[in-house]
Amino acid sequence: MERIAVLLLLAILSASLTTPAYSQRISVEENARQSRKADKKQAKMLKKANKRQRKAAKKYQKAQKKAIKKAQRQHAS
Repeated sequence: MERIAVLLLLAILSASLTTPAYSQRISVEENARQSRKADKKQAKMLKKANKRQRKAAKKYQKAQKKAIKKAQRQHAS
């Protein structure tokens, strides 16, 4: 029983020592870099969303034109 407790304690200590200790504070340069990275990511997502919206608007307009043409053909017949 004592051996199990010692092995368990040893395993916990070795696991805690292998994990790196990160500092809580980040440097000004690192903060600026992360901020630029986040801004770039946000801009990319916004550009992608705008592209999807334009594409959907074009698709809708095309469908409307097609529906109008179809209605005109049926009305002329």
